Amino acid sequence: MACLGELTVQDPNTGAFHTYASKYISPAMGFVVAWMYWLTWTIALGSEFIALATIARQYFSNIPIWGYSLIFAIIILLLNTLNMDVFAKSELWMSLIKVLALSVFLVISILIIFKIIPFHPIFGKLTKNGIFPNGITPLISIILSANFAFSGTEMIAVGAGESSNPKKSVPIAIKKNLITLIILFIGTIIALGSILPQSSSSFSQTPFVTVLHSVNIPYASDIMNAILFITIFSGANSGVYAASRMLWSLADKQTLPKSLAKLSKHGIPIYGLTLTILGGFLALFSSIYAPNTVYLALTAISAFAVVVVWLIIGWSQLNFSKLFLKKHSIDELTYKTPMYPIIPWLVIIICTLSLIGIAWDPNQRIAIIIGLPFAIICYLTYKLFYERKGA
Repeated sequence: MACLGELTVQDPNTGAFHTYASKYISPAMGFVVAWMYWLTWTIALGSEFIALATIARQYFSNIPIWGYSLIFAIIILLLNTLNMDVFAKSELWMSLIKVLALSVFLVISILIIFKIIPFHPIFGKLTKNGIFPNGITPLISIILSANFAFSGTEMIAVGAGESSNPKKSVPIAIKKNLITLIILFIGTIIALGSILPQSSSSFSQTPFVTVLHSVNIPYASDIMNAILFITIFSGANSGVYAASRMLWSLADKQTLPKSLAKLSKHGIPIYGLTLTILGGFLALFSSIYAPNTVYLALTAISAFAVVVVWLIIGWSQLNFSKLFLKKHSIDELTYKTPMYPIIPWLVIIICTLSLIGIAWDPNQRIAIIIGLPFAIICYLTYKLFYERKGA
């Protein structure tokens, strides 16, 4: 996020890391990043439609999954096309609800941990069987899931291109995101590990519901279902926003038909939005009719793409800084990556180690087996068909 913040403040644009990779690594690499990022959110959209429909059917079972998916798709399309103010306000309120819910849960967890609410001894479950009771292997096995779970923070850069004052808003957004991630997300993980025994790792219900039920909070399942619904819907809504901008950026650089770069009267890439929604439905149908072939391949590419995009962001910032410092002083940067060049190198090294860990784990290796050839195909496609055009 720090690397991306420096790039975004210096050069705010809707293409974000697609544009930065094209400028500071190579246009072919930018092409790869854009397609992989679009595919990531489009595939996620199909899964999110199913998750939203599944929650809704717990209360209103007379509508089929595809019917709910269509309803949610229409709502998301309207939120993204009517007016950017509508989209921004909807995301603001959904984000506030998520942050408030996690804050309340974290407070309850702290009260439990310190025995203000009787339940467990202080941090008794966190280290009862040692810090790594089953060795390092389980830690490596969740790298892919963890990377995917934390994807979305890079959307700050996509939105900066449509911000009125990115030099002010981007640094603030980065700080808020880091605080939220460290205190609320990581804090919640530590709290859950402190409260719940290791034997509860296979849940019949979410760990949040388990904790709330244990302290006799009424309607815990319904409360968490509502929050989960809002969280997933927000993810789908913002994912469509980011993915549609990647398609627009590709069309703007003439690596897709120029007509796809057309904007509505509100400045919305309507064709990119429509194609992203349609892609989400294709992903949804593939998960139903070809879960072990087409959908497996798509999800593998998607999971691989998240790590690659982050790696490319670090690489782009490293190259940008080298070029910038040839003619300028680092003090001329409005927003600086802290501890440069340590941070971008850490990003590159950690992401590379993540990819090695994914390749090492037989349960996750499919992401490399399918994702890497897909990235190579995208790279060669640009080289063969677009490089000569000067796109």
